[in-house]
Amino acid sequence: MSEQATEKKSWFKGLKAEFNKIVWATPKDIAKQSGAVVAVSIVLGLVITVLDYAIQNGIDVLVKF
Repeated sequence: MSEQATEKKSWFKGLKAEFNKIVWATPKDIAKQSGAVVAVSIVLGLVITVLDYAIQNGIDVLVKF
């Protein structure tokens, strides 16, 4: 067997070993993390909306002065 073929086999064995180390998230964990992402997105959207409204009204007040 050539050295290149041996290197490929060794690489694939290492790849398989690494794939066997992967710990997949459970559906419960995925649901929790997805819920957290949605909640943070909503809160951040509300914060940005409030800041935008406040800044816009603040600029309007300054311009009308």
